[in-house]
Amino acid sequence: MTEAPNLLQLGGMTDLMQSRLSEAFTVVRLADQPDRAAFLAERGAEFTAAVTDGHAGLPADVMEAMPNLKLVSSFGVGYDAIDADAAAARGIIVTHTPDVLNDEVADTAILLWMAASRRLVAADRWARSGAWERKGAFPLTRSVQKRVVGIVGFGRIGQTIARRATAFDPTILYHARSDKGVEWEFCPDLTDMARRSDVLMVITPGGAGTRHLVSEEVIRALGPDGILVNVARGSVVDEAALVRALEDGGLGGAGLDVFEAEPKIPDALKAMDQVVLAPHVGSASVETRAAMANLTCDNLFRFFEDGSVLTPVPECRHLT
Repeated sequence: MTEAPNLLQLGGMTDLMQSRLSEAFTVVRLADQPDRAAFLAERGAEFTAAVTDGHAGLPADVMEAMPNLKLVSSFGVGYDAIDADAAAARGIIVTHTPDVLNDEVADTAILLWMAASRRLVAADRWARSGAWERKGAFPLTRSVQKRVVGIVGFGRIGQTIARRATAFDPTILYHARSDKGVEWEFCPDLTDMARRSDVLMVITPGGAGTRHLVSEEVIRALGPDGILVNVARGSVVDEAALVRALEDGGLGGAGLDVFEAEPKIPDALKAMDQVVLAPHVGSASVETRAAMANLTCDNLFRFFEDGSVLTPVPECRHLT
């Protein structure tokens, strides 16, 4: 019988992934090693593949300690915690799980927008607390109909959000690195797009290149009636500037699924009725997480079968 190849695990793993991968690999969890550096120095060369997620990524010291690494299969569409350019330069293929989570994340963005605009969470508290009986009707809220929706980032998920939003008869604008040649209006100036928008949906990749792309200037341009929705990465939005604008009325509300130092969320945001908070659950449905898990596993199986993969990240496509 052929010995099962070693697979280094970084980050968490779903039960489905654990079940599928343990049948084909000897899975070794890096987190279980009492001395990570010593373990990598002694055994790093044994691994040709690693499995990770968008949070754990692949730290530089781990990549350096694995001279025979050929594949990193990541659970999640975002891979800013992996230096894909450095990996590609070393001949390492990085894969991720695009497409299978487009619908779920887009639905979450729309849900956060509606909840923030109609102040659903605050209304729920009003009903549960007995304020309805004591104080009367809940204050009026803002409609989501016929709004100007600006989308920051217009890849697969951004375009899915646009299609979802058409149900509300909006004007849709988008900001991206280039004009996508689609039916909606391309806005090369993000601040100008924010100024024109009623709601700003953020779904651009994370990483150094987009850090604080949604700056204080952009947030203030959105204005006192505007709503910011972030289902991208917490680093894309200047969180301190966001808090200031919400506190002083410079921004009307927010629906946030991601945060700069998650799982830590600023106490100021927790205290605001005009803000809806979610614990990074954009793709967290049973069905979507199963699809992501299967694709993560399938990339590994395909690679060990014939050297190809299903969904390489753009930086690594030339290696497949």
